Amino acid sequence: MTVAEMAKLIDGTNLTPEAPKDREVSCGYTCDLLSWVMAHGAAGMAWVTVQTHMNVIAVASLMEMAAVIIPEGIEMEEPSLQKARDEEINVLSTKLTAYEICARLAAAGLPGKERDA
Repeated sequence: MTVAEMAKLIDGTNLTPEAPKDREVSCGYTCDLLSWVMAHGAAGMAWVTVQTHMNVIAVASLMEMAAVIIPEGIEMEEPSLQKARDEEINVLSTKLTAYEICARLAAAGLPGKERDA
């Protein structure tokens, strides 16, 4: 699925509409510990997190993720959003909980990230 399709599925608003919405999403992941995400992230990933600071965008960019999803209507700081625009990272916001987001993505057939060997 693309980022645009995923946004519709989770009732999401793209906070960085300049980023490419046709990017393919390879898998989903939920985690709030940035060092863990750096160790286990993947290109094309849709990452669900309540973290909203600048380092989230740095990790998403480093891992070449398709999108960062912020649940429960949590607001991301403007400097972080500007960095996401600069890095062309899709940041989606939704009122859904992280659990609801993951349930919808899984029901639509998006796999979770494969476990590292």
